[in-house]
Amino acid sequence: MGNTLQAHRKARNSATGGGLPPRLLQAGAAYLFLLPGFLLLTLFILYPMLYSLRISFFDWNVIKPERSTFVWLRNYREVLSDPIFRRAVLNTLVYTAVTIPTELILALAVALLLDQHIRFKPFFRVVYYLPVITSWVIVTLIFEYLFNSQAGLINYLLRDVLHLTADPIRWLADPILVMVPINLLGIWKGVGWSMIIMLAALQEIPTDLLEVAAVDGANPWQRLWKITLPLMRPTLVFLLVVRVIGGLNVYISVLLMTNGGQPLDLTHSILTLMYKETFDRLNFGKGAAISYLLMLLVFVISVIQIRLLRRRVEM
Repeated sequence: MGNTLQAHRKARNSATGGGLPPRLLQAGAAYLFLLPGFLLLTLFILYPMLYSLRISFFDWNVIKPERSTFVWLRNYREVLSDPIFRRAVLNTLVYTAVTIPTELILALAVALLLDQHIRFKPFFRVVYYLPVITSWVIVTLIFEYLFNSQAGLINYLLRDVLHLTADPIRWLADPILVMVPINLLGIWKGVGWSMIIMLAALQEIPTDLLEVAAVDGANPWQRLWKITLPLMRPTLVFLLVVRVIGGLNVYISVLLMTNGGQPLDLTHSILTLMYKETFDRLNFGKGAAISYLLMLLVFVISVIQIRLLRRRVEM
């Protein structure tokens, strides 16, 4: 009898992996499935990031990397002392500060409207989301045409229809005015995505709370401030952090509308300046340093946002 039980235990242990706990076996299976994704992540993201970090400490020789000169922090010092880089940081921060709050406010307004009982609701959702799935290159070229100083639709409306200006405005030639179409494009492109996320959050709010508040005499504005927005705070925090990261990484619209920072390199964003240093001037070390300074800026701003807004969420 004892020999039979012992044989049965050995057979069961061999079937279950030599006596390993089932939880450990499940974890092993999970890690096995995660392994291909982790290998791809390491090969195409982690390794290039670490290699780029190494490049940022060298005067990099593109033709013969082994002859590159180690310069330690010189690339970072040159970037931080460059007035063009400081102007690029200012342009990027202004773009983010203008587009993101405006986008979120408009997205909230549209989401509130689409959360009502209206006809053709799916149609309007698709219409508002269409800018999100359109190509950045195509819509940037369209906005560039609209704000063209000679034959653009905006100048035609301002000068010939509304008679607000006598001469055409040179939107794309002025380092300050060019930010107007860039900001408008960023807002127009991002409202739809934020709207969809907010609409999903609105539909998770219990209607009983709103109905009780309405019975107690709360008007729509009070219901919005006292019930809807407090319950949406986690979603709003998520959107704010994600959209700010996107704003700091603005690239295609600035590159195309300013023709790579023109005039006089005054209209660069951080990413367009990085591109110019790396691929136009072939200064790979300085370009890599700009990329890591941008990563540091994004990290710091994201941490500050999460800590400040998390306190409000937990109140």
